[in-house]
Amino acid sequence: MATGQAPSNPVPAMRTYPPVEQPVVLIGPQYLAQYPVELAISTKLWSLGENDFKVSDINGTLIFQVKSKLLSLHDRRFLKDAAGNILVNLRQKIMTMHRRWEAFRGESKEEKDLLFTAKKSKLFQFKTELDIFLGNNKGEVPDFKVKGGYSESSCSVLLGDSNTMLAQMHRKHSLASAILDTDSFGVTVYPNVDYAFITALVVILDEINADRSAED
Repeated sequence: MATGQAPSNPVPAMRTYPPVEQPVVLIGPQYLAQYPVELAISTKLWSLGENDFKVSDINGTLIFQVKSKLLSLHDRRFLKDAAGNILVNLRQKIMTMHRRWEAFRGESKEEKDLLFTAKKSKLFQFKTELDIFLGNNKGEVPDFKVKGGYSESSCSVLLGDSNTMLAQMHRKHSLASAILDTDSFGVTVYPNVDYAFITALVVILDEINADRSAED
């Protein structure tokens, strides 16, 4: 993985939240904070239906950016740090019933660089819930879950099948976002949780929800 420069550390959230017992690291320990982190994720809808994302802290400092690869056989999204280094590429697996996305380190497509897979928990859902499996998990029990109604404006990331909260997301609505054809989400990431990983989950969740109405 390209390191480039040290990542901008987001400022602490206003509220306090309990840290998880064991640090949750998928993309890198440099994206762990000892305090809760509030991120603002804004997305701009382009003419071909592709979204680009900007991820900032509550002071407006750019932390991550997400770029789409247009006109490729696979849907691909690239999570980059503020300096433009690719951290993870997200690929939608075509021809799978459960809307499966895979996250690979850097620009790799190799199985050894598979960080995690995310898929819808059930084939038919009124609200989207995701199961997330680490790259080496070939079983049926997910390592993480996304629960709640994202289209109903909020949801949570949980550790496995427990009630241990890792992050919370909520969609923000405003007149400006409607006029500018943008969308924005607020994300609270708990202490000792990889906030790059949580950002990647938000992108996948947004992509799955974007085309739900067309196929579900």
